[in-house]
Amino acid sequence: MFYTKRMVIDRIILGIDPGLAHTGWGVVHQMGPRLACMAYGCVTTTADQELSWRLAKIHDQISAVIERYAPTCVGIETVWFGQNITAAFATGQARGAALVACAHSNLEVGEFSPKQIKLAVVGAGGAEKGQVQYMVKQLLSLSDVPKPDHAADALAAAICFTTHQGFAGKLGQRVG
Repeated sequence: MFYTKRMVIDRIILGIDPGLAHTGWGVVHQMGPRLACMAYGCVTTTADQELSWRLAKIHDQISAVIERYAPTCVGIETVWFGQNITAAFATGQARGAALVACAHSNLEVGEFSPKQIKLAVVGAGGAEKGQVQYMVKQLLSLSDVPKPDHAADALAAAICFTTHQGFAGKLGQRVG
């Protein structure tokens, strides 16, 4: 008789909502199907700073979060172009700075569209921002909605990673 032994996942996931002015981050501890928020925040840069310094700040602060919380994987939102191409390029640059920090720590990366994240957290790809924030609060058993909204979006990206990567890992088959 063959059976598959399953190991319950116990991992720390970093979620990132990239943006040049505001890059949200959130750290979630996953224990099987249970999720717990460890920390969240936002890297903020201002338009009066040189682009290179803004990107360096995003890289350095995401690196510091990685060093402090030791995640093994990251869920990051992809760039949505919409109607503002200039903003999309700026977001892409911020996303790149964050991804370099993740690469330097050898993190497994899951990239998700805004629609995929909303679908994973709310159950509807067209959900409103307030619905996502409410569900992040509920799913992580938080007393309040995470602020700023970029941090809530980052936590949603981490939650999305769990829905795409599952709750249990396959160890292999054993003969019984």
